[in-house]
Amino acid sequence: MTNPSAPTSPAISARMQRQRRHDTLPELELRRAIRAQGLGYRVHVRPVRSASREADIVFVRARVAVFVDGCFWHACPQHATWPRSNAEFWRRKIESNRDRDRGTDALLTEEGWAVVRVWEHEDATVAAERILALVLTRRSGGLARTLDPAADMDDLLVVRRR
Repeated sequence: MTNPSAPTSPAISARMQRQRRHDTLPELELRRAIRAQGLGYRVHVRPVRSASREADIVFVRARVAVFVDGCFWHACPQHATWPRSNAEFWRRKIESNRDRDRGTDALLTEEGWAVVRVWEHEDATVAAERILALVLTRRSGGLARTLDPAADMDDLLVVRRR
């Protein structure tokens, strides 16, 4: 019998630890599609200092935070699978991810940010168009005038933080 507090066997645990957290293929495809729309962004930054979570893509001036969620880790309604091995551990882990996502969304929304969640299986071009529409709407809604003028440059250039 497996230990319910451990994720699974050492081999599977090692494989899970090798999973990329940043710069995944769906994230890179989305960034390319957004860049093709002519938008600049920041990557892997905290939109709000008090947030314990980094957004995958951030439009500072428009105050839009984009998260690219994996179907397994965030329980996609279309593609989620529930492991049979050590099922209780994985259900708790995945549900805690979803709870954290809701908390992050609530915090950012409270702070005046718009949150976009993109599933890893979504077409990057379609998602980029949705994001472009939101960014342009928020820019034209007068929001940009309330921010520090220096922050306006953040949406014009791709800035990578390493």
